[in-house]
This record gives sequence, structure tokens and C-alpha cells, in this order.
Amino acid sequence: MAQYIEQHLLEDVPLAILADVVKLSPYHFVRAFKQSFGLPPHRYLSSLRMQRAKSLLANPAMSVTQVGFNLGFSDTSSFTTTFRKHTGLTPTAYRRNLE
Repeated sequence: MAQYIEQHLLEDVPLAILADVVKLSPYHFVRAFKQSFGLPPHRYLSSLRMQRAKSLLANPAMSVTQVGFNLGFSDTSSFTTTFRKHTGLTPTAYRRNLE
């Protein structure tokens, strides 16, 4: 399942499809996923995206907006809000700390 999620990291994969991949009902899938990974599927996916964002932000040639779009965010503000929620920093502040 982790491999499937990583392969579809940039897509909004509905919970029903994830559950179908492993042949479980959405309810049982969420319970089993949380038991296995320690997080609900949505939070796990968001966490993976933020890990990828950190590595992309290390490349100064790529703007914060480009990083957000590359990770499937529709606008910079939603990317910034999610990044701050996960790291405590804005993407720009995180990038400055890398320098």
C-alpha cells in the first residue's frame, strides 16, 4: 500500500480507491492503515508530500510556487499552510534555514 501511495503521491486518490486496491471497505481500510502506519491515510499522504517538499525546497532554482504545484497543490497559500502545519515554518523560512 505504501508503494501505491508513493507512486500516486501527486494525485488526489479517493479513499474508496485506496480501499479497493487492498480489497477492504473504506472503514476497515482506514482502521487497518492507521494500525499499520500510525496515521490515517490522508495524514500519511500529507506527511510524504511535506518530506518531498523539503527536498525540493533545497533546490534554490525552484520557486516555492513551483514546489507547491509539483506536489499537487492548486495554489501557494494552501501549500504554505500545509507546510507550516507540518514543520512550524513557512516554505520560505525553511529554505532560508537551509542556507
